[in-house]
Amino acid sequence: MIGAPGRPMPIKPLRMLLVLVALLVTLSVAQGGHELPVYPSYYPHEIAIETMPSERAADLLRDGKLHAYLGAEPPFSNALPPSVRAVESLSGFMVVRLNPDRSFPDERSACAVIEAIVRETAGKSGFVFHPYPVTPWHGDYLYHVDQAETEKARLLATPSAPSRRLLVKAGGVAAGLIRPEWRAEGSYWDAAIEEVAAAELVSASATAINSWLGPPWVKSGWLYAERLLTDAIGDPENKRRTEAMAQRLETGDYRDAVERINLERELAATLAGGCRKRVAGYTLKREYFSAEFTNGIENIGFDSIQGLNSPMFIRTVKLKDFPWNGWLMLGIDAQPDAAWNPIAGFTDEFGWLLWSAISDPALLPAPYDSGWVLNRIADVQANSSR
Repeated sequence: MIGAPGRPMPIKPLRMLLVLVALLVTLSVAQGGHELPVYPSYYPHEIAIETMPSERAADLLRDGKLHAYLGAEPPFSNALPPSVRAVESLSGFMVVRLNPDRSFPDERSACAVIEAIVRETAGKSGFVFHPYPVTPWHGDYLYHVDQAETEKARLLATPSAPSRRLLVKAGGVAAGLIRPEWRAEGSYWDAAIEEVAAAELVSASATAINSWLGPPWVKSGWLYAERLLTDAIGDPENKRRTEAMAQRLETGDYRDAVERINLERELAATLAGGCRKRVAGYTLKREYFSAEFTNGIENIGFDSIQGLNSPMFIRTVKLKDFPWNGWLMLGIDAQPDAAWNPIAGFTDEFGWLLWSAISDPALLPAPYDSGWVLNRIADVQANSSR
């Protein structure tokens, strides 16, 4: 529990004087009884975070005793209660990869096999068919939308059947994306379909030190393409070229925004066209919160990739029964398993939520974009003309 009330701290005369001076300065800003021109972000003065199974979360949400649950979808027995709402965000990528121990006559044969499997997933339920690593949930998707649509049209326009029966390893949601006769039961398999969590890619690439969240490109789609697909590049020259493009993007080695966007497009398109590993699409996650009157949430913000487990949620959540602050009760299904310090820890799901609550960075990742939004600061440009 963060901010749990304790015994009042004795205030020394000098400390009391400083407090009074701070109050007088604050009151002098709000002149004539008017409200302050800039409000700080909503911030509950007490946040309780509890790990719990989804079954218990469903009961607490239904009874209005839990504000939000960050985890697996709660199993509501009947229809969704009227007081419970949901937000959607990117859950993960469905990735098809060829067995590295399987040999193919040539690269064209490998491409034919992996494209046949990716094409087979089109139209299946449980995921969104999108054979491109940058999705509409990434802030820079508008830079890639033409390439993504072109790749989808190309795959769907060439329905070539494989020359033999394929053996594919798949479990969970992925098992429903292929033909039953294609499922590999033993150790011999041609390819595998796996789901890679988007939030794990974020946490593995993000740094949270001294209230600084980074790197700046953590919400950019090209980063996800690089993290997902670079390891499957077999050709040394092609791998060197893609690594050089990623390094240029990370170090700012480009002339202007146009060259940067072209680099991002070229990198994503090159990785998306590999013959050993492909993205077939993505899955969505739904996280639930209580909108009950008066114990529910009135205002809520969330991240397009991290969902409710993001600083944007903590900084924007406003409770109905409090005009300001309040007691926020959160549930999460992930047990803490990382070091709790800003240098070596806060990298698991529980720690990331905890760090979002106790840190106060000046910039926050934009909820639906690859840029940043200001937190408790103002972007003031001084006018030098007199």
